[in-house]
Formats: sequence, C-alpha cells, structure tokens
Amino acid sequence: MQQKLDKILKPMADIPKTMPAIPDGMILFGDFLVSTPPEKEVTVSDALIWKLSLTEPDPYVATPLLRIHCDWTTCSGERIFSTPTQQTIEHASQDVFIYYYCRNCQRTLKTFALRIKRPEGRQTHTQVRKLGEEPPFGPPTPSRIFKLIGEEYRTLFLQGRRAENRGLGIGAYAYYRRIVEHQKGRIIEEIRKVAEKLGAPQDVLDTFAAARDENQFTKAIGVVKDGFPQSLFIEGRNPLLILHNALSDGIHERTDEECLEDAVAIRLVLVELAERLAAARKEDAQLKDAVKRLLNRNTPTT
Repeated sequence: MQQKLDKILKPMADIPKTMPAIPDGMILFGDFLVSTPPEKEVTVSDALIWKLSLTEPDPYVATPLLRIHCDWTTCSGERIFSTPTQQTIEHASQDVFIYYYCRNCQRTLKTFALRIKRPEGRQTHTQVRKLGEEPPFGPPTPSRIFKLIGEEYRTLFLQGRRAENRGLGIGAYAYYRRIVEHQKGRIIEEIRKVAEKLGAPQDVLDTFAAARDENQFTKAIGVVKDGFPQSLFIEGRNPLLILHNALSDGIHERTDEECLEDAVAIRLVLVELAERLAAARKEDAQLKDAVKRLLNRNTPTT
C-alpha cells in the first residue's frame, strides 16, 4: 500500500508549489493574446517552445488554452478555447496566424495575426506584435444591440468599436454619432413597443409615434419625456437625454481623448438600453406565460 502511495506522491513532489516568476517587463503569452490590443509589441516570457531533438532546430509558437467569450447560443459566455495550429518560427521576424476554437460548441473561431521575432539562442521569451484579431479586440458586443440599432448598422457599430479599441476617439465618436442620429426613430420605436407591452395609455403611445417621426433629436426627447418607461431609465436618467447631451457638442474643437471618453459613454448607454429593453420584453413574455398557465390550470376538464 505504501509503495502505491509513493508512486502517486513522488511525481507530485516535483510540481513547483508556485509559478515561476515572470521577469519584469514581460507577460505570459496567454495574457498577451487575450488582453493586449492590436498594433502593440510586447516582450512575452513563454511565447516559444524549443524541441530537444536536433532534427527540429526551430522553435514552435506556444499554444496555451485561453478563456474567451463565445457568442454561440449554447455558450453565451466565457469558454475554453484551444488550437490545433502549430507554427514554426524559421526566420528572424515572421508573421503567423493562430486559429483558436471554442472547446464547448466547437463552432466559434478566434483568429490572431502576430509578428514574432526569433530570439538569439534557445530563449523562450521574445518580442511579439499583435497585428490584428477577429472577432475584434475588446469586450464582447451583445447581440441585442443590433436589434436596437438595426442589423444594417452592425458594420458601422463594429467599426466604431475597432476605432475605440485603438484609442481613435474622433473616429469612434463619429461612428457612434452617425448611428444614433440616423437610427433615432428606430430606437424610439423600440421604446414605444416596450411602453405598449407595459400597458401605457394610447395618448402616451401616440407621443412616441410623433417623436419617432420627428427629425430634430431635441424635439423628439421633449415629446416623450413624460411617458418614458421608468424601467428603462439609466442611473435615474432618460437614456435619450443622456445620448443627446453626449452628442450636443461637435468634434471640431475637442481633443481625441475627450471624443474617446464620449464615444465610450455613448456605446455603454446604447448597450445598457438594449439590455433593459430585452429584459422588459422577457419579463412581459414570462408574465403572459404565467397567467396563461394559471388560467389553463383552473379551466374545468370535461
């Protein structure tokens, strides 16, 4: 019995109690892939793997497991991604593509484009530049936002996200501003539908219809300010008013940093409004199902 225990415990004794320290100024390759934006070069501590065989003198790119958001319907959250890709670094500087797949649904693909510099000697650390990635870098974009702004504005919204992720404030602000201004009527119509489901009186619904067709944003907000559903308020404020305030100033006299701050705020408000609209629709549907179930339960059977 003791011999069996020794066989089990001996390999465990060789496992380090703590992870080896990462040298200053370096990060792990997995952290680099997940958290570093494109167009940035970083010294990565464990990017390369060297084979012991002399017949394989070139290093391979490491392929750590990654935790990435998966949008597939069966996932809808963070999942483990892995890759079958095995890239050999044969040159002093080499561009590579690494393809990661979701282990859960095996459908979602994440692609990284990298430029890797081969170090002198058999070092595992090296300079890595992220040239790009698809889907784009940054927090996941909820699919509900596209129901709010319309699928035809998906590309424009994602372009705004790319500009935002790269710190291009004026570009991101211009993209989001165009979406809000062009889709103001659609956004108000989605709010009207929720107000109707929540039992708003007809005169309130009529004001939403009038605001939907109003060309000027300021007038549209004034028309519906009294009938706006409280459940859609964000931090106690009408989200349309928040968006209007963010869009009221032009971009000509503002710095790129100021535009970036407003762009982030606009995106966050749009996403939060989309989530609240979806929650209101879901609650209404659940309530109807509950009432129907109880009524059917009390219906006498013959």
